[in-house]
Amino acid sequence: MIKRRFFFFAILFVLLIIAPISLNKYYNFLLEPVSTDTTSKIFVIKPGQPVTQIAKNLQGARLVKNAFAFRLLVSQMGIGKNIQAGDFRFSADLSAREIASLLTHGAIDIWVTIPEGMRKEEQARRIEEKLKFGTNDKFQFDRDEYIKLAQEGYMFPDTYLIPKDATAKDVVEKQRNTFEQKVQMTIVEKGVENNLSWQEVIILASLVEREAKNNEERPIIAGILVNRLKAGMALQVDATVQYAKGYDSSKNTWWPSVSSNDYQTVKSPYNTYLFGGLPPSPIASTGIESIKAAAQPADTDYFYYLHDQEGKIHFAKTIEEHNRNIEQFL
Repeated sequence: MIKRRFFFFAILFVLLIIAPISLNKYYNFLLEPVSTDTTSKIFVIKPGQPVTQIAKNLQGARLVKNAFAFRLLVSQMGIGKNIQAGDFRFSADLSAREIASLLTHGAIDIWVTIPEGMRKEEQARRIEEKLKFGTNDKFQFDRDEYIKLAQEGYMFPDTYLIPKDATAKDVVEKQRNTFEQKVQMTIVEKGVENNLSWQEVIILASLVEREAKNNEERPIIAGILVNRLKAGMALQVDATVQYAKGYDSSKNTWWPSVSSNDYQTVKSPYNTYLFGGLPPSPIASTGIESIKAAAQPADTDYFYYLHDQEGKIHFAKTIEEHNRNIEQFL
């Protein structure tokens, strides 16, 4: 009986004392550096990438010994939501704890997503917000300089890895180079068939970018605007009036609401209700689908369109039909 009790307590001692100590030692071993190699590797974290995938990638790159142990460490440190998206420079002689800490502030480059349809002032603010984080002691980006240097419509909307110490000029050159790489002149030059220069194709594309809600609408809206140009009609695009009105501080937006009174009172060459033809320059960043639509618009008999309160588009061939759509859907 005594032997059985002794055996029981021995097992209990192992389970309650020795096992946890051994597990803790093993856990700490898994957090130690993989090796003494000081060679740096570039490690990239994409926007929205979960910690589970980051941990697997670190193990796959032989920067940590065990993905599960690294996930547990991140949870213990409470830094899961603070991990930056960007690229980092790590070496195998760093401990898992050192790597985890660096993931919250040690990015070399920062991911910045520029959506389609932004004007350059909005882009400048987005880039500044992403680069001007608390621990970035290398911040050099100047928002006003970016606005001065950026050419509206040619700052290609995309997701960029931007160095923490990038200047406004650096970012502008990166976006313009991306535009030239992705927008093939063979696409833009097709606009010649509609008597549009390649610059005018980009201007038209910027209108389509702001007016269309999906890719199916883009070529049809482009076709309608081309029909108006050919007929000598005013384009009457609300987005151009929004662009002309500029920033609305009360609503904190660069795209303020437009009233029928604005059509006559907003005195600007960008107001396509007052001035015929295309506006002087693009009004927003243009995605590739809008550029394709502007260069090759749909062949349509429509001259009018509107979106109802649910966002569905309605086309019309005549002003009478368009007025009926206004009464029915607005």
